[in-house]
Amino acid sequence: MHSILFQITSKIRSLARSGYITHARKLFDEMTKRDAVAWNSMLTGYSHLGLHQEALSLFRQMRTSNTKPDHFTFTTTLNACGASSSLRNGTKIHALVIVLGCQSSIPVNNSLIDMYGKCLCPFSANKVFQEMIDSNEVSWGSLLFAYTNSGQFDAAASVFKSMPKKVDVAWNIMISGLGQYGEIELCLEMFKEMRESFCEPDQWTYSALISACTESLELVYGCMMHAVVIKTGWSSAMEANNSILSFYAKLGSLNDAVKVFESMGTLTQVSWNAIIDVFMKAGDTSEAFLSFQRMPDKNVVSWTSMVTGYARNGYGEEALDFFVGMIRNCLLPDDFTFGAVLHACSSLAILGHGRMVHGCVIRHGFHAHVYIGNGLVNMYAKCGDLEGSNLAFNDIYEKDLVSFNSMLFAFGLHGKGTQALQLYEDMVASGIKPDEVTFIGLFLTCSHSGLIDKGLEFFESMRLVHGLSFNMDHVACMVDMLGRGGYLAEAKELAIKHSKTGDVKTSSCEPLLGACSTHGEVETGTNVGETLKDLEPHKETSYYVLRSNLYCASGRWKEAEMVRKEMVDEGLKKIPGCSWIEVGNKVTAFVAGQSQPCMEELYTTLHFLELEMRHPCFIDCEN
Repeated sequence: MHSILFQITSKIRSLARSGYITHARKLFDEMTKRDAVAWNSMLTGYSHLGLHQEALSLFRQMRTSNTKPDHFTFTTTLNACGASSSLRNGTKIHALVIVLGCQSSIPVNNSLIDMYGKCLCPFSANKVFQEMIDSNEVSWGSLLFAYTNSGQFDAAASVFKSMPKKVDVAWNIMISGLGQYGEIELCLEMFKEMRESFCEPDQWTYSALISACTESLELVYGCMMHAVVIKTGWSSAMEANNSILSFYAKLGSLNDAVKVFESMGTLTQVSWNAIIDVFMKAGDTSEAFLSFQRMPDKNVVSWTSMVTGYARNGYGEEALDFFVGMIRNCLLPDDFTFGAVLHACSSLAILGHGRMVHGCVIRHGFHAHVYIGNGLVNMYAKCGDLEGSNLAFNDIYEKDLVSFNSMLFAFGLHGKGTQALQLYEDMVASGIKPDEVTFIGLFLTCSHSGLIDKGLEFFESMRLVHGLSFNMDHVACMVDMLGRGGYLAEAKELAIKHSKTGDVKTSSCEPLLGACSTHGEVETGTNVGETLKDLEPHKETSYYVLRSNLYCASGRWKEAEMVRKEMVDEGLKKIPGCSWIEVGNKVTAFVAGQSQPCMEELYTTLHFLELEMRHPCFIDCEN
């Protein structure tokens, strides 16, 4: 019996390490008897793949069984708590560690310090450290990380100074922590001190330094560190090369990234994922796809990079196809995967696909995650399902500012001004401070709902009450709101008052010109149109179209025709309008000027609809 248990446990461990976690879990569930080693193997499998919520859920199941957790159980589960920033679960497990008498274990204590550090609780991390009878280099390093991760660099410096021995890891933690907060100058100073103390930097040191350059987006520093890596002979080190590749990827330097990638002797999953990201950011989806195909081993990050890249470049269908392919390959998506595919569903506005993804979100237990919940709110709003948005919003366990902003835009997008304003009041009452995006949502809501006075009130409170500055988007929204309401003089005055830069002038002129068209203000509209043309001569098409609409709205057909003729003479062409409808999970697009196979049938249907609208008595012939 013990031999069979050992064999099954080994198989579970092997499947989990290979990424086939679903198969591993199926084998685990079929076990008639499990010991602590079997539970730990499954927990470790989840933790290594970044499936921390699944690990915590499995730990809860273990607690309801008759299996007692051991030191390995606690270290693995605490790692899941730290990685998912689940302080509540972490403190509960800490209490259990004390109850079961495991607080004397150095690995468990180190895991506790690390967990508190990742959850930004350096005080608790220090308390665990102070209560330890014995400590080692890992204990000191974990405490040092706890302070650097929370940005408490004075306390970190004190711990660093008190360390019995400043090993390479300690220097790397300090450099990495400073880099995380964009302190590139302090990173370089720390690097200089490290070399002066006769402590030799390793590939992790250079990786941390280049990552710091990546965070600060400083191309010069990054290139300088790249040169140092080559000069010191670390150019063949895998971690250093991956960091250099990620640096060029983040800054969008395609040619430099490709050169580094092609010069690398050993390619890891990180290397392949980075080059995929480079190509996707450059908009070269074909090369990204070829790189994906060439990868010997693909993980969740690889698939997610493809889904994200396709969605970012406007290839929503391809993003959905890759998401489905990922599920079929038995890889569990993470929160980043779901965020990317929800973005694709939002851009396509296909409700059926969005609901399918929502089902996967619920099945994998991500529906309460704030990041995923925000994506669901946005997706349902853009697919025209306000009720779905509201339900997704209510499902979010701990709502943040983005949650409220997303729901605010959903209400505003659907013309629900009253609900939007009530939501704003609820947000403020809950202690969440509005930001610039919040006020754009409020202005758009007031504009589309005709709440002029309320919009002006928010505009004033933005600066006076909340201390936020106006940008071109806020001014454009206010100009649009006043223009829609017929307050053209006030709209023009506001545009002039806040037009300090060309960008603000342009963003204000376009809605103002549109409002002039709506209200037939030809003289004002013509002047605004000339201003717009002078500001952005490369966008002449929009200028001509808006001016033509202005003349059409006022019945000046001859002038409108002359404007259209000017467009033809200039070789300009208006981008045709496009709309689409989803029927039976199939999307049909309608582009102005293009015919459809069923056009005759559509015109017949429209004719009958028009007849019914004009003669309501024909709708129900029986009555």
